[in-house]
Amino acid sequence: MTSRRRFLGSLMSASAAVPVVPALTNHALAHVARTVGAVAGRSPADLAPDDDFWREIQNAFTVDRAIINLNNGGVSPSPRIVQEAMRRYLEFSNQAPVVTMWQVLEPEIEAVRRRLAADFGCDPEEMAITRNASEALEIVQQGLPLQRGDEVLTTTQDYPRMITTWQQRARREGIVLKQFPFPVPPPSMDDLARRFEQAITPRTKVLHVCHITNLTGQIFPIRTICQMGRARGLEVIVDGAHAYAHFPFTRDELDCDYYGTSLHKWLLAPHGTGFLYVRKEKIPGVWPLMAAGPSQDADIRKFEEIGTHPAANHNAIAEALTFHQGIGAERKAARLRFLRDRWARRLEQVPGVKILTSYDPKQSCGLASFTPGALDVGKLAGYLWDKHKIIVTAIAHPEFNCLRVTPNVYTLTAEVDRFAEVVEETMKKGIPA
Repeated sequence: MTSRRRFLGSLMSASAAVPVVPALTNHALAHVARTVGAVAGRSPADLAPDDDFWREIQNAFTVDRAIINLNNGGVSPSPRIVQEAMRRYLEFSNQAPVVTMWQVLEPEIEAVRRRLAADFGCDPEEMAITRNASEALEIVQQGLPLQRGDEVLTTTQDYPRMITTWQQRARREGIVLKQFPFPVPPPSMDDLARRFEQAITPRTKVLHVCHITNLTGQIFPIRTICQMGRARGLEVIVDGAHAYAHFPFTRDELDCDYYGTSLHKWLLAPHGTGFLYVRKEKIPGVWPLMAAGPSQDADIRKFEEIGTHPAANHNAIAEALTFHQGIGAERKAARLRFLRDRWARRLEQVPGVKILTSYDPKQSCGLASFTPGALDVGKLAGYLWDKHKIIVTAIAHPEFNCLRVTPNVYTLTAEVDRFAEVVEETMKKGIPA
Protein backbone atom coordinates (compact mmCIF):
# COMPACT_ATOMS: atom_id res chain seq x y z
CA MET A 1 0.00 0.00 0.00
CA THR A 2 1.44 3.35 -1.00
CA SER A 3 2.37 5.39 2.04
CA ARG A 4 1.10 8.93 2.44
CA ARG A 5 4.67 10.21 2.17
CA ARG A 6 5.32 8.38 -1.10
CA PHE A 7 1.92 9.48 -2.42
CA LEU A 8 2.62 13.11 -1.58
CA GLY A 9 6.08 12.83 -3.10
CA SER A 10 4.62 11.58 -6.36
CA LEU A 11 2.23 14.51 -6.48
CA MET A 12 5.04 16.97 -5.88
CA SER A 13 7.07 15.35 -8.66
CA ALA A 14 4.12 15.58 -11.02
CA SER A 15 3.67 19.23 -10.16
CA ALA A 16 7.34 19.93 -10.76
CA ALA A 17 7.04 18.40 -14.22
CA VAL A 18 4.56 21.08 -15.34
CA PRO A 19 6.22 23.46 -17.85
CA VAL A 20 7.41 26.63 -16.14
CA VAL A 21 5.54 29.78 -17.19
CA PRO A 22 7.60 32.98 -16.77
CA ALA A 23 4.86 34.62 -14.69
CA LEU A 24 5.09 31.74 -12.20
CA THR A 25 8.69 32.55 -11.46
CA ASN A 26 10.13 35.57 -9.68
CA HIS A 27 10.66 37.45 -12.95
CA ALA A 28 7.75 39.81 -12.32
CA LEU A 29 8.99 40.70 -8.85
CA ALA A 30 12.51 41.06 -10.17
CA HIS A 31 11.20 43.51 -12.77
CA VAL A 32 9.52 45.59 -10.04
CA ALA A 33 12.73 45.46 -7.98
CA ARG A 34 14.78 46.72 -10.92
CA THR A 35 12.22 49.43 -11.69
CA VAL A 36 12.18 50.66 -8.08
CA GLY A 37 15.94 50.27 -7.71
CA ALA A 38 16.51 52.63 -10.62
CA VAL A 39 14.74 55.44 -8.75
CA ALA A 40 15.92 54.61 -5.23
CA GLY A 41 17.40 58.06 -4.68
CA ARG A 42 14.23 59.96 -5.57
CA SER A 43 11.60 61.00 -3.03
CA PRO A 44 8.01 59.68 -3.24
CA ALA A 45 6.78 63.19 -4.07
CA ASP A 46 9.30 63.56 -6.89
CA LEU A 47 8.39 60.15 -8.30
CA ALA A 48 4.61 60.58 -8.04
CA PRO A 49 4.13 62.35 -11.43
CA ASP A 50 6.70 60.21 -13.31
CA ASP A 51 4.56 58.18 -15.73
CA ASP A 52 7.62 56.44 -17.16
CA PHE A 53 8.07 54.77 -13.78
CA TRP A 54 4.37 54.02 -13.20
CA ARG A 55 3.96 52.63 -16.72
CA GLU A 56 6.46 49.93 -15.73
CA ILE A 57 4.26 49.16 -12.71
CA GLN A 58 1.20 49.03 -15.00
CA ASN A 59 2.95 46.39 -17.09
CA ALA A 60 2.72 44.03 -14.11
CA PHE A 61 -1.08 43.92 -14.56
CA THR A 62 -3.33 42.20 -17.10
CA VAL A 63 -5.91 45.00 -17.17
CA ASP A 64 -7.81 45.93 -20.31
CA ARG A 65 -6.06 49.07 -21.59
CA ALA A 66 -9.18 50.07 -23.53
CA ILE A 67 -10.98 50.67 -20.22
CA ILE A 68 -10.23 53.42 -17.71
CA ASN A 69 -11.00 51.79 -14.37
CA LEU A 70 -11.49 54.40 -11.67
CA ASN A 71 -13.39 52.11 -9.31
CA ASN A 72 -10.57 50.22 -7.65
CA GLY A 73 -12.08 50.97 -4.26
CA GLY A 74 -14.76 48.33 -4.72
CA VAL A 75 -12.40 45.56 -5.74
CA SER A 76 -9.10 45.91 -7.55
CA PRO A 77 -7.44 43.71 -10.16
CA SER A 78 -4.48 41.76 -8.87
CA PRO A 79 -1.10 41.94 -10.61
CA ARG A 80 -0.18 39.05 -12.86
CA ILE A 81 2.12 37.43 -10.30
CA VAL A 82 -0.75 37.18 -7.78
CA GLN A 83 -3.12 35.70 -10.36
CA GLU A 84 -0.57 33.12 -11.42
CA ALA A 85 0.31 32.18 -7.85
CA MET A 86 -3.35 31.65 -7.04
CA ARG A 87 -3.80 29.58 -10.21
CA ARG A 88 -0.77 27.48 -9.31
CA TYR A 89 -2.02 26.84 -5.79
CA LEU A 90 -5.50 25.99 -7.07
CA GLU A 91 -4.16 23.51 -9.62
CA PHE A 92 -2.00 21.87 -6.98
CA SER A 93 -4.95 21.75 -4.58
CA ASN A 94 -7.00 19.84 -7.10
CA GLN A 95 -4.47 17.03 -7.52
CA ALA A 96 -5.67 15.45 -4.26
CA PRO A 97 -7.30 18.10 -2.02
CA VAL A 98 -7.32 16.15 1.24
CA VAL A 99 -3.52 16.04 0.99
CA THR A 100 -2.41 18.81 -1.33
CA MET A 101 -4.81 21.47 -0.02
CA TRP A 102 -5.35 20.50 3.59
CA GLN A 103 -1.93 19.13 4.48
CA VAL A 104 0.45 21.03 2.21
CA LEU A 105 -1.06 24.41 1.34
CA GLU A 106 -3.37 25.11 4.28
CA PRO A 107 -0.57 25.20 6.90
CA GLU A 108 1.13 27.90 4.83
CA ILE A 109 -1.49 30.33 6.11
CA GLU A 110 0.81 30.72 9.11
CA ALA A 111 3.50 32.28 6.93
CA VAL A 112 0.91 34.65 5.49
CA ARG A 113 -0.26 35.49 9.02
CA ARG A 114 3.29 36.28 10.13
CA ARG A 115 4.01 38.52 7.16
CA LEU A 116 0.74 40.46 7.39
CA ALA A 117 1.19 40.87 11.15
CA ALA A 118 4.72 42.19 10.65
CA ASP A 119 3.50 44.71 8.08
CA PHE A 120 0.56 45.82 10.24
CA GLY A 121 2.74 45.87 13.34
CA CYS A 122 1.08 43.32 15.59
CA ASP A 123 1.69 39.86 17.05
CA PRO A 124 0.76 37.05 14.59
CA GLU A 125 -1.38 35.63 17.40
CA GLU A 126 -3.58 38.72 17.06
CA MET A 127 -4.38 38.38 13.35
CA ALA A 128 -7.05 36.23 11.72
CA ILE A 129 -7.21 35.76 7.95
CA THR A 130 -10.76 36.41 6.73
CA ARG A 131 -12.57 36.64 3.40
CA ASN A 132 -13.19 40.40 3.47
CA ALA A 133 -13.66 43.39 5.74
CA SER A 134 -17.36 42.65 6.23
CA GLU A 135 -16.64 39.22 7.66
CA ALA A 136 -13.82 40.58 9.82
CA LEU A 137 -15.93 43.38 11.25
CA GLU A 138 -19.08 41.30 11.71
CA ILE A 139 -17.09 38.84 13.81
CA VAL A 140 -16.59 41.62 16.35
CA GLN A 141 -19.97 43.26 15.83
CA GLN A 142 -21.81 39.99 16.41
CA GLY A 143 -19.34 38.65 18.94
CA LEU A 144 -19.26 41.44 21.53
CA PRO A 145 -21.72 40.80 24.37
CA LEU A 146 -24.27 43.61 24.59
CA GLN A 147 -27.48 44.03 26.58
CA ARG A 148 -30.86 45.54 25.70
CA GLY A 149 -30.57 49.31 25.75
CA ASP A 150 -26.80 49.39 25.21
CA GLU A 151 -25.86 52.02 22.64
CA VAL A 152 -23.58 51.68 19.63
CA LEU A 153 -22.35 54.99 18.22
CA THR A 154 -21.26 55.56 14.63
CA THR A 155 -21.68 58.10 11.83
CA THR A 156 -24.34 58.32 9.14
CA GLN A 157 -21.58 57.71 6.58
CA ASP A 158 -20.44 54.34 7.84
CA TYR A 159 -20.48 51.39 5.43
CA PRO A 160 -24.06 50.15 4.79
CA ARG A 161 -23.31 46.49 5.56
CA MET A 162 -21.90 47.40 8.96
CA ILE A 163 -24.90 49.61 9.72
CA THR A 164 -27.19 46.73 8.69
CA THR A 165 -25.35 44.43 11.10
CA TRP A 166 -25.97 46.76 14.03
CA GLN A 167 -29.59 47.26 12.94
CA GLN A 168 -30.10 43.48 12.98
CA ARG A 169 -28.76 43.29 16.54
CA ALA A 170 -31.11 46.13 17.43
CA ARG A 171 -34.06 44.17 16.04
CA ARG A 172 -33.04 40.90 17.68
CA GLU A 173 -31.66 42.06 21.01
CA GLY A 174 -32.91 45.57 21.62
CA ILE A 175 -29.58 47.38 21.48
CA VAL A 176 -29.67 50.98 20.24
CA LEU A 177 -27.81 52.25 17.18
CA LYS A 178 -27.06 55.98 17.27
CA GLN A 179 -25.65 57.80 14.25
CA PHE A 180 -24.50 61.37 13.75
CA PRO A 181 -23.71 63.31 10.55
CA PHE A 182 -20.63 65.32 9.64
CA PRO A 183 -19.97 67.79 6.82
CA VAL A 184 -18.02 66.76 3.72
CA PRO A 185 -15.29 67.70 3.86
CA PRO A 186 -15.21 68.42 7.62
CA PRO A 187 -13.42 71.51 8.95
CA SER A 188 -10.78 69.37 10.70
CA MET A 189 -10.01 65.95 12.13
CA ASP A 190 -10.43 67.44 15.60
CA ASP A 191 -14.00 68.28 14.63
CA LEU A 192 -14.64 64.59 13.84
CA ALA A 193 -13.27 63.52 17.22
CA ARG A 194 -15.41 66.14 19.00
CA ARG A 195 -18.53 64.87 17.26
CA PHE A 196 -17.88 61.39 18.63
CA GLU A 197 -17.15 62.73 22.10
CA GLN A 198 -20.28 64.90 22.20
CA ALA A 199 -22.52 62.00 21.10
CA ILE A 200 -21.36 59.61 23.85
CA THR A 201 -23.95 58.99 26.58
CA PRO A 202 -23.90 56.92 29.79
CA ARG A 203 -25.47 54.06 27.78
CA THR A 204 -22.83 54.04 25.04
CA LYS A 205 -20.87 50.77 24.95
CA VAL A 206 -19.32 50.68 21.46
CA LEU A 207 -17.84 53.21 19.07
CA HIS A 208 -17.74 52.04 15.44
CA VAL A 209 -15.57 54.21 13.19
CA CYS A 210 -14.25 54.08 9.64
CA HIS A 211 -10.53 54.58 9.30
CA ILE A 212 -11.37 56.07 5.89
CA THR A 213 -14.94 56.34 4.60
CA ASN A 214 -15.99 54.55 1.44
CA LEU A 215 -18.11 57.53 0.34
CA THR A 216 -15.67 60.45 0.21
CA GLY A 217 -12.36 59.05 1.44
CA GLN A 218 -12.36 61.00 4.70
CA ILE A 219 -9.67 59.73 7.09
CA PHE A 220 -10.66 59.79 10.78
CA PRO A 221 -8.41 60.52 13.79
CA ILE A 222 -8.38 56.87 14.84
CA ARG A 223 -5.79 57.10 17.61
CA THR A 224 -7.67 59.95 19.30
CA ILE A 225 -11.00 58.13 19.06
CA CYS A 226 -9.58 54.80 20.27
CA GLN A 227 -7.97 56.44 23.28
CA MET A 228 -11.13 58.43 23.96
CA GLY A 229 -13.16 55.23 24.00
CA ARG A 230 -10.66 53.26 26.10
CA ALA A 231 -10.56 56.03 28.72
CA ARG A 232 -14.34 55.67 29.07
CA GLY A 233 -14.37 51.87 29.12
CA LEU A 234 -15.89 51.64 25.63
CA GLU A 235 -15.11 49.15 22.87
CA VAL A 236 -13.89 50.80 19.64
CA ILE A 237 -14.18 48.90 16.35
CA VAL A 238 -12.21 50.30 13.42
CA ASP A 239 -13.41 49.66 9.86
CA GLY A 240 -10.22 49.71 7.78
CA ALA A 241 -11.71 48.29 4.57
CA HIS A 242 -10.24 51.08 2.43
CA ALA A 243 -7.20 51.96 4.51
CA TYR A 244 -4.75 49.06 4.71
CA ALA A 245 -2.12 49.26 1.90
CA HIS A 246 -3.79 52.48 0.67
CA PHE A 247 -1.56 54.72 2.80
CA PRO A 248 1.10 53.82 5.37
CA PHE A 249 0.32 53.30 9.07
CA THR A 250 0.87 50.73 11.81
CA ARG A 251 -1.22 49.30 14.62
CA ASP A 252 0.75 51.26 17.21
CA GLU A 253 0.03 54.50 15.38
CA LEU A 254 -3.70 53.71 15.60
CA ASP A 255 -3.62 52.24 19.14
CA CYS A 256 -6.73 50.20 18.25
CA ASP A 257 -8.14 47.01 19.78
CA TYR A 258 -10.15 45.77 16.77
CA TYR A 259 -9.40 46.36 13.09
CA GLY A 260 -10.98 44.73 10.03
CA THR A 261 -9.93 45.20 6.41
CA SER A 262 -10.21 43.79 2.90
CA LEU A 263 -7.06 42.83 1.03
CA HIS A 264 -8.60 42.71 -2.46
CA LYS A 265 -8.82 46.50 -2.60
CA TRP A 266 -5.58 48.36 -2.02
CA LEU A 267 -3.23 45.43 -1.31
CA LEU A 268 -4.22 43.91 -4.70
CA ALA A 269 -4.59 40.45 -3.13
CA PRO A 270 -6.92 37.73 -4.47
CA HIS A 271 -10.61 38.55 -4.41
CA GLY A 272 -12.19 37.35 -1.19
CA THR A 273 -9.34 38.02 1.25
CA GLY A 274 -9.09 40.18 4.34
CA PHE A 275 -7.87 40.20 7.92
CA LEU A 276 -9.12 40.87 11.42
CA TYR A 277 -6.86 42.21 14.14
CA VAL A 278 -7.92 41.71 17.76
CA ARG A 279 -5.66 42.79 20.63
CA LYS A 280 -4.58 39.63 22.42
CA GLU A 281 -6.26 40.30 25.73
CA LYS A 282 -9.54 41.03 23.92
CA ILE A 283 -9.74 37.71 22.02
CA PRO A 284 -11.41 35.66 24.81
CA GLY A 285 -14.22 38.23 25.11
CA VAL A 286 -15.34 38.00 21.48
CA TRP A 287 -17.51 35.10 20.30
CA PRO A 288 -16.56 33.74 16.85
CA LEU A 289 -19.06 34.18 14.01
CA MET A 290 -19.04 30.40 13.48
CA ALA A 291 -18.73 28.10 16.45
CA ALA A 292 -15.37 27.03 17.85
CA GLY A 293 -14.58 24.78 20.82
CA PRO A 294 -13.71 26.15 24.27
CA SER A 295 -10.07 25.15 23.80
CA GLN A 296 -9.86 27.97 21.22
CA ASP A 297 -11.36 30.69 23.42
CA ALA A 298 -8.09 32.65 23.51
CA ASP A 299 -6.88 31.59 20.04
CA ILE A 300 -7.15 34.09 17.16
CA ARG A 301 -7.75 31.12 14.83
CA LYS A 302 -11.21 30.60 16.28
CA PHE A 303 -12.30 33.41 13.98
CA GLU A 304 -11.18 31.36 10.95
CA GLU A 305 -13.50 28.41 11.69
CA ILE A 306 -15.60 28.70 8.54
CA GLY A 307 -15.45 25.12 7.21
CA THR A 308 -13.84 24.07 3.95
CA HIS A 309 -12.40 26.94 1.96
CA PRO A 310 -9.76 27.33 -0.79
CA ALA A 311 -6.17 27.64 0.39
CA ALA A 312 -5.16 29.25 -2.91
CA ASN A 313 -6.85 32.57 -2.11
CA HIS A 314 -5.18 33.22 1.21
CA ASN A 315 -1.79 31.79 0.23
CA ALA A 316 -1.47 34.18 -2.72
CA ILE A 317 -1.79 37.10 -0.30
CA ALA A 318 1.96 36.63 0.18
CA GLU A 319 2.69 37.58 -3.44
CA ALA A 320 0.43 40.63 -3.17
CA LEU A 321 2.23 41.78 -0.04
CA THR A 322 5.61 41.31 -1.71
CA PHE A 323 4.43 43.35 -4.72
CA HIS A 324 3.10 46.11 -2.45
CA GLN A 325 6.29 46.26 -0.40
CA GLY A 326 8.36 46.22 -3.57
CA ILE A 327 6.72 49.46 -4.72
CA GLY A 328 6.82 50.97 -1.24
CA ALA A 329 3.87 52.26 0.78
CA GLU A 330 5.09 55.89 0.75
CA ARG A 331 5.61 55.87 -3.02
CA LYS A 332 2.19 54.34 -3.55
CA ALA A 333 0.38 56.87 -1.35
CA ALA A 334 2.19 59.80 -2.98
CA ARG A 335 1.18 58.55 -6.45
CA LEU A 336 -2.46 58.09 -5.42
CA ARG A 337 -2.62 61.58 -3.94
CA PHE A 338 -1.02 63.00 -7.10
CA LEU A 339 -3.66 61.35 -9.28
CA ARG A 340 -6.43 62.53 -6.95
CA ASP A 341 -5.18 66.11 -7.05
CA ARG A 342 -4.73 65.92 -10.82
CA TRP A 343 -8.41 65.36 -11.59
CA ALA A 344 -9.92 67.09 -8.54
CA ARG A 345 -8.01 70.37 -8.93
CA ARG A 346 -9.08 70.47 -12.57
CA LEU A 347 -12.73 69.69 -11.96
CA GLU A 348 -13.11 72.09 -9.04
CA GLN A 349 -12.69 74.89 -11.60
CA VAL A 350 -15.85 73.73 -13.41
CA PRO A 351 -18.97 75.67 -12.35
CA GLY A 352 -21.29 73.47 -10.31
CA VAL A 353 -18.68 70.92 -9.25
CA LYS A 354 -18.00 70.51 -5.54
CA ILE A 355 -15.14 68.35 -4.28
CA LEU A 356 -16.30 66.50 -1.15
CA THR A 357 -12.84 65.32 -0.11
CA SER A 358 -10.17 67.29 1.74
CA TYR A 359 -6.84 67.85 -0.01
CA ASP A 360 -5.06 67.63 3.35
CA PRO A 361 -2.82 64.51 3.09
CA LYS A 362 -3.64 63.67 6.71
CA GLN A 363 -7.33 63.52 5.85
CA SER A 364 -7.38 61.73 2.49
CA CYS A 365 -5.43 59.76 -0.09
CA GLY A 366 -6.48 58.21 -3.42
CA LEU A 367 -10.23 57.85 -2.81
CA ALA A 368 -12.18 61.05 -3.45
CA SER A 369 -15.66 62.17 -4.51
CA PHE A 370 -17.38 65.14 -6.13
CA THR A 371 -20.89 66.37 -6.89
CA PRO A 372 -21.45 67.17 -10.60
CA GLY A 373 -23.80 70.09 -10.12
CA ALA A 374 -27.35 69.34 -11.22
CA LEU A 375 -26.38 66.28 -13.27
CA ASP A 376 -27.85 62.94 -12.17
CA VAL A 377 -24.91 60.93 -10.80
CA GLY A 378 -26.34 57.60 -11.94
CA LYS A 379 -26.89 58.84 -15.49
CA LEU A 380 -23.46 60.46 -15.58
CA ALA A 381 -21.75 57.27 -14.41
CA GLY A 382 -23.74 55.32 -17.02
CA TYR A 383 -22.75 57.77 -19.75
CA LEU A 384 -19.07 57.63 -18.80
CA TRP A 385 -19.14 53.85 -19.13
CA ASP A 386 -21.42 53.47 -22.14
CA LYS A 387 -19.77 56.11 -24.31
CA HIS A 388 -16.22 56.40 -22.97
CA LYS A 389 -15.51 53.11 -21.14
CA ILE A 390 -14.64 54.98 -17.94
CA ILE A 391 -15.64 53.24 -14.70
CA VAL A 392 -16.56 55.37 -11.67
CA THR A 393 -18.93 54.81 -8.75
CA ALA A 394 -22.26 56.61 -8.48
CA ILE A 395 -23.23 57.17 -4.84
CA ALA A 396 -26.72 58.11 -3.70
CA HIS A 397 -26.65 58.97 0.00
CA PRO A 398 -29.38 60.70 2.04
CA GLU A 399 -27.00 63.61 2.68
CA PHE A 400 -25.42 63.97 -0.79
CA ASN A 401 -25.11 62.38 -4.22
CA CYS A 402 -21.68 62.09 -5.78
CA LEU A 403 -19.30 60.25 -8.05
CA ARG A 404 -16.47 58.38 -6.33
CA VAL A 405 -13.13 58.12 -8.12
CA THR A 406 -10.53 55.54 -7.08
CA PRO A 407 -7.47 55.08 -9.31
CA ASN A 408 -4.68 52.64 -8.43
CA VAL A 409 -0.99 52.15 -9.08
CA TYR A 410 -1.59 50.98 -12.66
CA THR A 411 -3.55 54.16 -13.50
CA LEU A 412 -1.70 56.60 -15.77
CA THR A 413 -1.94 60.39 -15.76
CA ALA A 414 -3.44 60.42 -19.24
CA GLU A 415 -6.31 58.28 -17.98
CA VAL A 416 -7.37 60.64 -15.18
CA ASP A 417 -6.89 63.54 -17.61
CA ARG A 418 -9.26 61.87 -20.06
CA PHE A 419 -11.79 61.33 -17.27
CA ALA A 420 -11.61 65.00 -16.25
CA GLU A 421 -11.90 66.12 -19.87
CA VAL A 422 -15.07 64.11 -20.45
CA VAL A 423 -16.65 65.37 -17.20
CA GLU A 424 -15.78 68.97 -18.12
CA GLU A 425 -17.41 68.60 -21.52
CA THR A 426 -20.47 66.89 -20.07
CA MET A 427 -20.91 69.58 -17.40
CA LYS A 428 -20.97 72.20 -20.19
CA LYS A 429 -23.21 70.38 -22.68
CA GLY A 430 -25.18 68.01 -20.50
CA ILE A 431 -25.61 64.26 -20.82
CA PRO A 432 -26.57 63.40 -24.42
CA ALA A 433 -30.02 61.89 -24.76
